[in-house]
Amino acid sequence: MPGTAEHKVALVTGGLRGLGRAMSLGLARAGHLVVAVGHIPDDVPEIAEAAASLQLRERFAPVVADLREAGECDRVVAEARARFGRIDILVNNAGLTFTYIDPARYRRPAIQRFFEVGDDIVANVIATNYLAADRLSRRVAPAMVEAGWGRIVNVTTKLDTMNRLGTHPYGASKAALEMATEVWAKDVAGTGLTINIVNPGAGANTPGMADEMRAASREGRAPRLVEPEEMVPPLLYVVSREADAVNGYRFDANLWEAGLPPAEAARRAGRPAGFVLHPQNGDA
Repeated sequence: MPGTAEHKVALVTGGLRGLGRAMSLGLARAGHLVVAVGHIPDDVPEIAEAAASLQLRERFAPVVADLREAGECDRVVAEARARFGRIDILVNNAGLTFTYIDPARYRRPAIQRFFEVGDDIVANVIATNYLAADRLSRRVAPAMVEAGWGRIVNVTTKLDTMNRLGTHPYGASKAALEMATEVWAKDVAGTGLTINIVNPGAGANTPGMADEMRAASREGRAPRLVEPEEMVPPLLYVVSREADAVNGYRFDANLWEAGLPPAEAARRAGRPAGFVLHPQNGDA
């Protein structure tokens, strides 16, 4: 069942839980056809039940895959095309966070230094957070360019999370995807394919992050957590026809004012992707 001109086919990685689950269901509620990819089989029944309860079963297909492997990236692209005919939207959300890197010690004074992180941790984080996004994007972009329309949406993180003490290699992987977004957007300018970023903009109310924020609250400095559903309005905007001219931007959900017209909310919440240098102390 192919999508109509308004209702597209979306592939969402990390789409079975947390931010990805909210974005997957949000896209389906908006009428899009969704293939949600995750690596934990136990997540499938819960999201399938949620889709059924929202009467979205025909628009929603959960897939289990290990996107660290190039062959698995090939498989999920093939399965999405076999199920719905094509891929119009790719949301690169899959990620291993700093709580995966050092869950036991992260909040302690003895945070892991970069040279204490094992090869397997580095390889898994880079393969999940950057290489999977890179591979999937390269596999779907040619057809989008040929069709004259497409959307790739990456989920990175805040700059002060990328360079935070104890987050290697999480921060490095997200910095790579941030810069890749800027470069890819330049590569596809004028083709009808746009490449942008949608981020929480702050700590998200997902299990690992919520645990960290609760620990921080005991120190009296916990910020507001962003609810996963807050990712949906900026995502729906960047994948819409209204955003045809929006390319190479990042939008933080915590800055998105849902009561505003989407284009105005985007203007207030968005800025160019990448690492924009601002003059300081007279330096250009």
